[in-house]
Amino acid sequence: MPSRLAAGLFSEPSGRRHATVMFVAALAFACLYLYAVRHAGSTGAEWLLFMIAGTALSGLAESLPGDRRVAAGVLRVLAILVLTCLLVVLSVAPGLIDLR
Repeated sequence: MPSRLAAGLFSEPSGRRHATVMFVAALAFACLYLYAVRHAGSTGAEWLLFMIAGTALSGLAESLPGDRRVAAGVLRVLAILVLTCLLVVLSVAPGLIDLR
């Protein structure tokens, strides 16, 4: 199992198409965050910051050249950790981040 996990995480980056999708998702999350803060006056949109960071790191990992497998793997692991931190915060202290 660890060899499959390592093979998946440290594989060759997928290329521009996957990176573009991830960066567009990060941009969409950023627009949602800005809308929530500016127009809706909501202070409960902090969870979007985790989503922005996770998708941007993933997009950065996929945009690297094919010979940068280790760097892409490290960025993928960081993206997974950021998104896992969001889940941990939501389950341990649900009042800390408001999902309204």
